[in-house]
Amino acid sequence: MSPSVIGFIFARGGSKGVPRKNIRPLAGKPLIAWAIECGLASRFVKRVVVSTDDREIAEAARRWGAEVPFLRPAELASDNAPEWLAWRHAIESVRGLPEFPPLEVFAAIPCTAPLRAVEDLDACIEALLASGADIAITVKDAARSPYFNQVLLDSSGMARLVIPPDKAIARRQDAPPVYDMTTVAYAARPDFIMSAGSMFEGRVAAARVPEERALDIDTELDFAIAEFLMNRRKQGEGA
Repeated sequence: MSPSVIGFIFARGGSKGVPRKNIRPLAGKPLIAWAIECGLASRFVKRVVVSTDDREIAEAARRWGAEVPFLRPAELASDNAPEWLAWRHAIESVRGLPEFPPLEVFAAIPCTAPLRAVEDLDACIEALLASGADIAITVKDAARSPYFNQVLLDSSGMARLVIPPDKAIARRQDAPPVYDMTTVAYAARPDFIMSAGSMFEGRVAAARVPEERALDIDTELDFAIAEFLMNRRKQGEGA
């Protein structure tokens, strides 16, 4: 029997980099709609729940097929509130609702990665289930390496590699492979989230995603790039 997986989307109303970005239109749909549709299309996710402090976002989420069975407290939606605490609140909230099945796998589907494919979300969940890890993240190949071209500056302003290699490395390709974390998806054991203070306190599995599906919207430039790529994708599908 497949585990009970609930997909959670965390969308607060007070985003600063791109105001009201979670309901801002992107390629014909509110940004949040792309995350909702991805969750609904997953072969693992049974229900999609949106955690928000904002009633307008809640209404938009319901229109696109998500459930909003609770509102997030304002203190968990501030600029300084760790999202980990919002994750805990969401788990506690659905566990207290009799209409929800027991939560066995928590999946986070961030609004800010609208270029993700459903197979990226499913790969993240599968990485958790197949590995026995506490949490699974999504990663992409890193453009820079701490062994080759990432540096720290010491107190006198001199640069040194973040991780000095055992021997000289002439090409980045010869350095140990490293990866950038993405905001494409996360999957975790609910009890781990409730007991740990951060994800790297546990065993962390990873699913690799291609760079072209890993854009994270944090600025107006990111939004413009996402709009361009989304429209290009739609044109390609219509060709």
